[in-house]
Order: sequence, then C-alpha cells, then structure tokens
Amino acid sequence: MALGSDPGNLDPQFTSLSITKQVDAFLYDSLINLDQNGQQVAGLAEKWEGTTTTAKYTLRKGVTCLDGSPLTATTVAENLNFVGNPANKSTRIGVFVPAGVKAVGDDAAGTVTVTAPAPDAFLVRNIGGLHIVCAKGMKDRSLLKQGSDGTGMYKVAEAVPGDHYTLTRRKDYAWGPGDFKADQPGLADKVVLKVVANETTAANLLISGQVNIAAISGPDKQRLQAQQLFNRSAGTPLGELWFNQKPGLPTADLAVRKALTQALDLTQLGKVITAGTGKPTTSFVVPGTGPCNDDTVTGNIPGHDLDAAKAALDAAGWKAGAGGIREKGGTKLSLVFYYLTNLGPTIQSGAELLQKAWGELGVDVSLKAVSTAEISTVVLAGQGTWHAGLIPLTVNLPSQLVSFMSGTGPPNGGNFASIKNPAYDAAVAKASKIAGSDGCADWATAERALLKEVNVVPFVNSTVPIFAKGATFELSDGVAPQTIRMLG
Repeated sequence: MALGSDPGNLDPQFTSLSITKQVDAFLYDSLINLDQNGQQVAGLAEKWEGTTTTAKYTLRKGVTCLDGSPLTATTVAENLNFVGNPANKSTRIGVFVPAGVKAVGDDAAGTVTVTAPAPDAFLVRNIGGLHIVCAKGMKDRSLLKQGSDGTGMYKVAEAVPGDHYTLTRRKDYAWGPGDFKADQPGLADKVVLKVVANETTAANLLISGQVNIAAISGPDKQRLQAQQLFNRSAGTPLGELWFNQKPGLPTADLAVRKALTQALDLTQLGKVITAGTGKPTTSFVVPGTGPCNDDTVTGNIPGHDLDAAKAALDAAGWKAGAGGIREKGGTKLSLVFYYLTNLGPTIQSGAELLQKAWGELGVDVSLKAVSTAEISTVVLAGQGTWHAGLIPLTVNLPSQLVSFMSGTGPPNGGNFASIKNPAYDAAVAKASKIAGSDGCADWATAERALLKEVNVVPFVNSTVPIFAKGATFELSDGVAPQTIRMLG
C-alpha cells in the first residue's frame, strides 16, 4: 500500500495526521468501529450506552495484546484518563476524549465506566473512537514511536522511516469490526506500507502490480479509472484556508482576513486544486459520516470582489507602499503561506494562484511547501511562523472541531490558529448539552459563527479515489485493514 508521506511518530495518541491514523488503523483497535456506512458496530466493546456526561462500555472477551496478555478494563480506563489529562498533551484530547474525563475499569465485569466534567453531545461515539494502547506501551511510550503495542490485526515487523513499514498479521486476531471472522480467505499475512511521495510514481507502481492499494487525487487518477481498477472514493475536505489569529499578526484582524478571502476566486481555486473534480464544501464535517449534515457554508463566505478587498485594507490602514506592497506603521503586509506537498501537484498550482491574487491586492506572499511532519511541527505544534495555509482538517463529528477552534493554543492545546470566537463557544456550549443529532441545529449555528468571523474558510471538497489491483477493501475513515482481501 502506497503512503503519500511518512507517518512520523506512530503513537496513536500523539498525532493529528490522517496518514498516521491510517497506519495506526492496522495496529490498534478502538472500543467502537464504524462500518462503510458510518454506522456504529462492535470493536473492543460488544455493548455501549451513555448520555452526554456518562458512558459505559462492556468489553469483548478474548481480546489480547501483542504479548498475548488479555486487554483489561483497567488498561482501557488508563488510556482514557491519560488522554483526558491536559498535562499529558495528547493531541486526542478534546477530539476523542474530553478534558478532565474520569474512567474506571472493572476487570471482573469487563466494563469501563466514564464520567465527563462537561456535556459532550457525542460522548459515547467520541470516546469509542480512540485507539487503545496496551499496558506495556502505556508504561513506555517510546515503544510506540516506530513500533506498536495494541490489539490491532497487525504488528510492526520493520520500520524504515521515509521508505517503508512492514507489518505482519496476528493469527490470533478474531475481534475485528462487527462480525469479523478470522478464518476467512484472502486476509493479507504481510502488509508493506511504502512511502511514495510522487503520485505518478504511485500510479505506475499500482499498474505494474508492485503496489496493491494507492490513493490518487491528482490527474493520474484518470488513467487508473480508464483501466477500470477496483476503487472506493472518499469525500474529504481539501480546500480549507486557515488564518493564524495570534495577537500581533496581521491575520488576527478580521478586516484583513475578510479582504484576503474576497481577493480570491474560490470557485476557480477549488477547480485548480481538485483538477476540476471537487465539490463545493457545505460543512466542516466530512459529508455523510455523521449525524449532522446542515449546509453551513453556502452564502456565508465573503464573495470574490477585489475592489472591495482593496477598499477594506485601505480602511484598515494598510496603504500601498513601494512596489505596490501595502504597509501600516512602517510594517509591510508580508505573509508566510503553508501548503502540504503530499496532497499532489495541484495544491502547488493552487498556492501559486493564491499568491498571484494576493499580490494583486498588495500583499507580499512567501510560499512554503511542507511535508505532513513539518506541518505538524511548524503549525500544529506552534514551532514556526505562519500566517495562512491550506490545511484540510478531517473530522466526522462537529464536536471534534472544538479543540481546534477554541481554547488553548500550542504547545498546550490544539487551537493552532489561536481562534477566539465567543459566538462559536456559546453555540458549542448549548449544542454539547443535547445528545446526538437533536443538537445539529446548534452545531450549525456554531459553524456559521466561525464563517462570520472568517476564522476558517472551507471552500472545496475533494473526492479522492483509492485504487486497488490484486486486492479489494472497504473504507472506514480510510482503508479498513480488516476488509482488505487479496485476490487469486
């Protein structure tokens, strides 16, 4: 299977990268699984129940860790308490596990009982989605960086960062999603996850049979479709424009963010970065993967109007200076813009189009093409200077956005863009008290609050086909390892 970039640290509780989550899906299980239709099915837990503040999971019997020891309710509770403790700085806090959660395991009964200090509309499902680490890995997390200690279907046999990761199947694994059976034909005994940064190379390897599975988002997908290869498509955010709103930066000013957005023809930009195959974004959540599907985006993003954008910057005190670059108080309007190299060549073309449009506005833009590891360090961990970027954030539930859109920023929190939006926070507080889909209207209000302040600008989703040759599979937040079948 081809990976578009190196996954970096494989510890499942210290990553926000989709490529790493895909690798971890081979190595770890969660309490609840989702099938290809987004419906909850058994994972490590066979039963679950709860409210907005409590959850209870009954574990399956016979689940074991890599060393053959049984997974205990106590170990599961330790996972939840670890992630929920802000002092541990897990990237999964606020995404899967609310801060301050208290979990208690009853090993005799095989149950884990969870109490949250504040309401979470999707508490049972969120906590149920956390990848669970076994006892040895919890005690020594260095084992997890290039290895694993989980209950997953595979274990790491070899890790060569930047090149490949070889996994071997655990023959005792019999607790996969839903009614998974361990004795069915076609399960892969060995999986080689090969880092292939160039999509054309990945497509060539797929056609020649040297790779069985590859996600291709760029123009190479057309020749793969022409060969009628097996494929499944995932609709995911691609065009998401983020602004760093850290105090003191020009992008902390709403007038600047709005002007920068108005200077862009987002429809054209969306066509460029998706090679004409994208669809307009209607929500911050991946379409069709959760209970809330309101259109919060249409009509709520500033439209393309270069003259209005120029007038807005004039009014905000940014006047044209030498060479046409705007200045304010002797400081030039110079921005550093980040985009991910692993998203294909069309992203670079889009970044260059954006640079040209903002240049016409009088903004000096420096483009920074970075890997997923670099974006994790510079942007998500706050260890570098950035003002804006194309950074797609993939979530299935609106509650999973909250830690990225509010609260503490790096290095102690996930709010990497330093967003401060009281209207969003108020709507979230209201929505969080309502269980499940009954609160969708309030979650929609929260999303619209973000758009009103131009905190984030989602404008196009990409339908990324994942192709296979010599194998088949199904999707569940990426390729579901337990569904891969090798063909004779």
